[in-house]
Amino acid sequence: MQTSSEPERAPEGQSVAQPEPSPERSTHGVGPWPGGPDEWPDDPRFDPELLAAGDTRNVIDRYRYWRMDAIVADLDERRHPFHVAIENWQHDMNIGSIVRSANAFAADTVHIIGRRRWNKRGAMVTDRYQHVDHHDDIASFVDWAREAGVPIIAVDNVPGAVPIETFAWPETCVLLFGQEGPGLSPEATAAADAVVEIAQFGSTRSINASAAAAIAMHSWVLAHADLPG
Repeated sequence: MQTSSEPERAPEGQSVAQPEPSPERSTHGVGPWPGGPDEWPDDPRFDPELLAAGDTRNVIDRYRYWRMDAIVADLDERRHPFHVAIENWQHDMNIGSIVRSANAFAADTVHIIGRRRWNKRGAMVTDRYQHVDHHDDIASFVDWAREAGVPIIAVDNVPGAVPIETFAWPETCVLLFGQEGPGLSPEATAAADAVVEIAQFGSTRSINASAAAAIAMHSWVLAHADLPG
């Protein structure tokens, strides 16, 4: 598991002592800021409650002790120009995991199509940091995409799909995923500007929808993102 070694940024002309970073991106977190209130950083991004009690949230070290709204604002400065959309006609259990991956890859927005309610357990509270929008049906989603000028790239292993390994990703686009099992609806496939599939080499016909989403997002990252470090 990767770790983040990026130091916290101090206001110009000031130095900020840092606690030892957590060894990994986990909920183990860090304890109260060393030295007590007299040593707290003079920076509005920091949350006094977290400074006093410690920060056990599943956030990278850069965001330790930050207020949630400060984290969202910082992410908004660095989100990637790809979106993610998921059809949700049967209360798909994969949506939470897809939202979590979208947060990890800094997707612009996750679009839920169909049922408004979705299982947030798999998101592991990352939906608090990730923009999530809702569309009643494929038609309203397509209207949004066309008005925003965002190409729709459907991901499904259907006849005629382009192998994702050779696909030239547009820098701005929305990755569209269907339900576990039935895959994309015919309306969704028909609305797509392109359909891509993930190469498989075993006996199963398809892979888990959340796994496919993570693979597709990472494929976009390899094409367009500046790698950290």
